[in-house]
Amino acid sequence: MVDVKVQTEKCTGCRHCFDVCPVSVFVMHPRAEFPQLVDDFEVAAKFQFREEKSVAENGSACILCNACLYECEGSCITIWDVEGNIFQSTYK
Repeated sequence: MVDVKVQTEKCTGCRHCFDVCPVSVFVMHPRAEFPQLVDDFEVAAKFQFREEKSVAENGSACILCNACLYECEGSCITIWDVEGNIFQSTYK
């Protein structure tokens, strides 16, 4: 089974993963649902954090199209395929 994880501390709330995913892996949640979360300082130096965070609630639905990996501005998405290969987002 495929597994998808979002490093919430790096998620800027850009919604790119949510917008491009053809199988609705990602669900956006209000930032207020993560009161103890400290946003990543390196990501904050480059991008603005918004009022939402992405959560990969439906990770098993992932079809490995990699669209989210190319669009994630916080480089916070990791996907593990059934063979154990790891794919990491790299925003350009």
